[in-house]
Amino acid sequence: MMHSWLEAHPEGDEQEVTPLPEDEDAAWGLLYNCTARFLQMRGASMLGNSSFPPSGAGGWHGEEVDGVEDRLLQEAISDCLFPPSSRPFFLPSWQKAPWIIVFSVMLLVAAPGNAIVIWIVLGHRRMRTATNCFLVNLSISDLLLSLLNCAFNLVFMLDGDWPFGAAYCSLSNFVANCSVAASVFSLTAISVDRYMAIVHPLKHRKSKRRARWALGAIWTCSGLLALPCLLYSTTMVQWYRNGESRCVCFMLWPDGSFPTSVTEYTYNVIFLGVTYAMPLTVMAACYSLTGRVLWGSGSIGEMTPRQAQAISTKRKVVRMLVLVVSGFSICWLPYHAYFLYVFHHRRAAGAAHAQHVYLAFYWLAMSNAALNPLIYYCMNDRFRSYFQQVICQCRCFRNSEETSIALGHHPKTYVTAHTACQSEVGRPVRSGDKERKPTKYIGF
Repeated sequence: MMHSWLEAHPEGDEQEVTPLPEDEDAAWGLLYNCTARFLQMRGASMLGNSSFPPSGAGGWHGEEVDGVEDRLLQEAISDCLFPPSSRPFFLPSWQKAPWIIVFSVMLLVAAPGNAIVIWIVLGHRRMRTATNCFLVNLSISDLLLSLLNCAFNLVFMLDGDWPFGAAYCSLSNFVANCSVAASVFSLTAISVDRYMAIVHPLKHRKSKRRARWALGAIWTCSGLLALPCLLYSTTMVQWYRNGESRCVCFMLWPDGSFPTSVTEYTYNVIFLGVTYAMPLTVMAACYSLTGRVLWGSGSIGEMTPRQAQAISTKRKVVRMLVLVVSGFSICWLPYHAYFLYVFHHRRAAGAAHAQHVYLAFYWLAMSNAALNPLIYYCMNDRFRSYFQQVICQCRCFRNSEETSIALGHHPKTYVTAHTACQSEVGRPVRSGDKERKPTKYIGF
């Protein structure tokens, strides 16, 4: 997700005013920057003329319209004609290195981990359950967020410069918000599905067609919720007194940009409610009622071993899903709360440590994509067996390749290594006259 945090001046409302440049080239560059900014603002207001300023009943009157436009033009003139002396939000190398390391580790876990989850479910028939279909949808959204937004946004936040163009600025913002919405909607669908399967088993109907309709509805609603990112995301080049320039990717709303835009604040509040507060309320209610049935109600008469095993399996599934939901709520809460706080305390956006605070909250939010595959691995036997199969195959391929090079590609060596890999993932292997059968897994 891309907020326009880097658009704020580091000095807040008390930025140092510098005189106009004496150099002719710098003056022309400054004039070009200001003209482009005015045209950009004018174009945004004309595109949103039907909704900004609002008209009709409850709308703004002509005097209010003129007042808003005058305020925006005054802010633009002040920012353009009296820019800061040097480029802000540029971290030295010794401060960039730790952030690059922690983000790289997170991405190296998130991207392969979610790709393996997708392969596990889609590539194995017995894993294609209703719950796992929604987990695949969750992994797809996390994978898109990791590959198409996180790495590019990290470059922008570390250098304060967006080198990827205006088109990808819009796409990155759209993918971020759409992926986050699809993730939480998938988690909500899983909680409702588990609630119906356990609390109302007679009313619960499993259908691939019903699941496809649910997945289509999830991505449709997510795309509509993220649509403003395509409409209002843009880039702008800013010039500075020392001759430097930077390109900023931000959202230019009809009434300005972050943190002064009331429209962006309203959108963030709506996004917070639709993708965080309301879904978590629904999930908490569903899992509370489900837990009361699984742990609070006793069976009539003596429970058979088959019934005990079924209840134990359902409890494991619910524990894992509750942990996934808890991880989502913990990872995303600071990120959402930060931008609500900054809107009401605008000086916080220009504080000296604001960039590091934002990087920390952004890393925590993005790390949720890496957390889910780890939860599946630790809490589900079937997922763990398939993860081990992938790890073993990669390790054995590397070992067999190294051995083949050392022994001149001897075929017997490769067969031996490949057979050893198969034995580690639970396949039958003969040892003397005895055969060890594969382990039976309890999972989805």
